[in-house]
Amino acid sequence: MGLGWDALEARIRGCEACGLCRRRKQAVPGVGDRQADWLFVGEGPGAEEDERGEPFVGQAGRLLDAMLASIDLKRGEDVYIANAVKCRPPNNRTPEAAELAACFPYLQRQIALIQPRLIVALGRPAAQALLNEEVRIAAARGKLHSHGGIPVVVTYHPAYLLRNLQDKAKAWDDLCFARRSMRGLKHA
Repeated sequence: MGLGWDALEARIRGCEACGLCRRRKQAVPGVGDRQADWLFVGEGPGAEEDERGEPFVGQAGRLLDAMLASIDLKRGEDVYIANAVKCRPPNNRTPEAAELAACFPYLQRQIALIQPRLIVALGRPAAQALLNEEVRIAAARGKLHSHGGIPVVVTYHPAYLLRNLQDKAKAWDDLCFARRSMRGLKHA
């Protein structure tokens, strides 16, 4: 899939590779700096994202923006935000393996176009899509993984953190680890 940005986004918006397309209002390709060093990957759009066509615009998005700000990052400035699946799963359920697989070529092409220095996987579905293996967040945190030679940091999804406040400190540790890892990559 050697598509450029415009063709890729058109393909995503018209995709019918899995059943998620039947209930979406619109696909949500991603947003941000297309030459970003940082790529944040969530699991899939929610209701507000499906309405607006942009990832992380609801309550979880506000938390993600705060998380970015905590490590001196800002949406759209050296940051690209995408999801493992581009269409909203019904009732915001976790994307199924077949749905993740159907969308993976799109994420793969976004990674190839962006060429990020570091990927942050937000939640288990994103981590599993990127690492192509079963992932437990608690076990995957705090170490660098790899996707096609690009370092991957695994942390909790902001929507999860809204329901599980006790894990916010762990997510903060993960963000600090990601920031340290990026500094090392820039000075390597």
